[in-house]
Amino acid sequence: MTTREPRRPRRGHGRVTLQDVASAAGCTAITVSRFLREPAKVAPATAERIRAALLAQAYVPNRQAGVLASGRSRMVAAIVPSIANSVFADTLQGLADGLLGSGYELMLASSGYSLEREEEQLRAVLAWAPAAIAVTGRHHTAASLSMLEAAAAAGTPVVEMWDRQAEGARFTQVGFDHARVGREMAQHLLASGFRLLAYVDTGVDADFRAHERGQAFLAEARKAGARARMRVAPTGDAFEAGRSALARLLDRQGRPQVRAAAFANDHLACGAWLEASRRGLQVPTDIALMGFGDFPLSRQLGNGLTSVRPPRLEIGRAAAELILARLSAEPTAGTEPVELTCVLVGRTSTQGPASSP
Repeated sequence: MTTREPRRPRRGHGRVTLQDVASAAGCTAITVSRFLREPAKVAPATAERIRAALLAQAYVPNRQAGVLASGRSRMVAAIVPSIANSVFADTLQGLADGLLGSGYELMLASSGYSLEREEEQLRAVLAWAPAAIAVTGRHHTAASLSMLEAAAAAGTPVVEMWDRQAEGARFTQVGFDHARVGREMAQHLLASGFRLLAYVDTGVDADFRAHERGQAFLAEARKAGARARMRVAPTGDAFEAGRSALARLLDRQGRPQVRAAAFANDHLACGAWLEASRRGLQVPTDIALMGFGDFPLSRQLGNGLTSVRPPRLEIGRAAAELILARLSAEPTAGTEPVELTCVLVGRTSTQGPASSP
């Protein structure tokens, strides 16, 4: 005769439930739920008891049931190339600020400027059924495009930040035209009287926005009859890459082969300025420099580095506003692209023959 082992009790999840809070507060679970959604609609005395019970029991809402019921979480997924780069950090801050008080929270991923990594991250975040998705730029792998298109077709808002394509956009975009910025950078140097120009691009292959600015810079300069060349900075530390880029712009006697250089970002330009100072070259007397990003350091070198200030915080805020509009009751809300503008901040680093008194 065999004896059957007694069945072990099922382990609980250890989570404080809505009913636990209701019992401690002396009310119904429905009242607690109403308090969590709209506390002003609960009687003050009852609200105070619920508030005390929530604090004492460290209650955390279980969102899994809501996801199962609605097929969508209360998370907004955002994928940016880098969280170390202040331009994207500011955008994320704007996005978080814009979602504040809406009931939606930010889920963050950093692709490291890798389209393949972005694809992996999209597959991972989509498994959590985000309420909306914000990605950076319009360049994606074929698999990423398929996933984004499927999500959009299922009603999940998809926003491409930091880009604004005049035609052919697959998703709603919030950003600016990088080619236009590249042309404006060239026009600034041309208007300052420089005719021997260079654009120093980043060595990061997937920084498509910097490449787009560079190509437009060269085209605009050459259209005006100026001589313009492209140089690609090495990968790695941006300041060291800027130093190396300047070395490539010098001849064997250590004299600049160009009169003005625009850089893909301020860190490269600042590195070039530091190298110029080390070699005894004067900015802008020997070589004029300009960057992109308008980082705080750019305002500290000499009398300041000419730079382009992108609307980095505004991009995040506008993306959040658009996403919340799409998640509202209006089915057609938040479908129009949002075009923001950059500001070219002229400082003495590009003061040339045409701008001298």
